[in-house]
Amino acid sequence: MSNVVVVGSQWGDEGKGKIVDWLSERAEYVVRFQGGHNAGHTLVIDGKTYKLSLLPSGIVREGKVSFIGNGVVVDPWALLDEIDRARELGVDVSPERLKLAENAPLILPLHRELDQAREASNTVKKIGTTGRGIGPAYEDKVARRAIRVCDLSDRKALEAKIDRLLAHHNILQRGMGLPEIDRKQLLGQLLEIAPRILPYATSVWQELDRANKAGRRILFEGAQGFLLDIDHGTYPFVTSSNTVSGAAAAGSGMGPGKLGYVLGITKAYTTRVGEGPFPTELEDEVGQTLGERGHEFGTVTGRKRRCGWFDAVLVRQAVKIGGINGIALTKLDVLDGLKELKVCVGYRVNGQEFDHFPSSMADQAAAEPIYETMEGWSESTEGARSWADLPATTVKYIRRIEELIEAPVAMVSTSPERDDTILVKDPFEG
Repeated sequence: MSNVVVVGSQWGDEGKGKIVDWLSERAEYVVRFQGGHNAGHTLVIDGKTYKLSLLPSGIVREGKVSFIGNGVVVDPWALLDEIDRARELGVDVSPERLKLAENAPLILPLHRELDQAREASNTVKKIGTTGRGIGPAYEDKVARRAIRVCDLSDRKALEAKIDRLLAHHNILQRGMGLPEIDRKQLLGQLLEIAPRILPYATSVWQELDRANKAGRRILFEGAQGFLLDIDHGTYPFVTSSNTVSGAAAAGSGMGPGKLGYVLGITKAYTTRVGEGPFPTELEDEVGQTLGERGHEFGTVTGRKRRCGWFDAVLVRQAVKIGGINGIALTKLDVLDGLKELKVCVGYRVNGQEFDHFPSSMADQAAAEPIYETMEGWSESTEGARSWADLPATTVKYIRRIEELIEAPVAMVSTSPERDDTILVKDPFEG
């Protein structure tokens, strides 16, 4: 049996929720390893809708143990609010079922306020953040001044860390014309919430090591997508963490040799939320049609997603850098009825052809897609559960995508319903 790492192979919003839910039923442990409550996915199980951000998807399934790894930045107030909402839906979110890495950094109110102030500033180019403090929290982690979960158990150490933190942040506050952070208030907030957070805190890496040795199936659940990776994405229009599969090791404490099969969730077309380059973006009737059919609005922000044709170059890059073994192709049914489909197979940048997406911000902005046109299909693929249910032209489209991205299709999703899935290879079987 293999462990499985699930990552998005585009700009996030690829439909990970359904696939992760499908896989979590087969796993015994589910691990979040990066990001924060800026990520979100929706699960529908037995008629109940669960909107999750920090909580791993396994939490809604009885008998599963969920982990929030050290690579996640945790807003403790948002986490407790999500736990309360899950309990209202009948979910058992006890310390026996939810484990929080004791070395995970915290998102504080000052991070959220700084994030929003920067985005509102006319002097700083907008990145398109969710304004939830993710970026500033990661900044403090890297600068070695973060307050971590374990610090909540030691008041003396906590006070010293707050002093170090505010020595930096109050300079920023003054520079932006904002009032300084109230030390006493921040300390009081953290001491008040500590008793509710600390029961979940544990040495996650040790628990995962024991589980792996015992042969338990572990599902590593990524947030966002490859193209939002801090190193490999469309910088600076990216998130503040590594979203590629390698982050599962660093963000959970499990060695990379134990990660197992890497499944890249891949939409049959392309979308992105927020600012940044998007070579295949469609601002015409087809783009509007994809958005309407695909219900393309963010789970966390509600923002409308930009839509475009499938970009095989970008997904191929994700496959190679992320070590993706196979993809789950989602939202295939959204393409039903389109007479022709286009797939990006390269770029033209200032007269030069590229077989990859360049790193330069100027080159990315100037990239023009080179398209290959394919025949569409008029029949419905919605609800298909086997290859035999798909039109021949649909199968041809899928096979061509496999060739272009240099990776096989392991699963195909043909509707939001969890059972409307064509399984080609079970990732847990390696």
